[in-house]
Amino acid sequence: MSAFWVIQAVVAVALITFIMLQSPRGEGMGAIGGSATLFKVQKKREKTLRNVSMVLAVVFTLTTIILLLLG
Repeated sequence: MSAFWVIQAVVAVALITFIMLQSPRGEGMGAIGGSATLFKVQKKREKTLRNVSMVLAVVFTLTTIILLLLG
């Protein structure tokens, strides 16, 4: 059970790190004024960071559910 806590902590730190490494997108409220670049082609690094972040989010969610059921 304590192994899941360690995994949870490591995944949480990694998830925060990968999210912070992603470049901000110009979408959102800026799209109203036309300053957003829609249909922007993503660079390989940005796509990789996004995919790793999504996998880490799924692992974090699964470990949270496992800890909830075991605790």
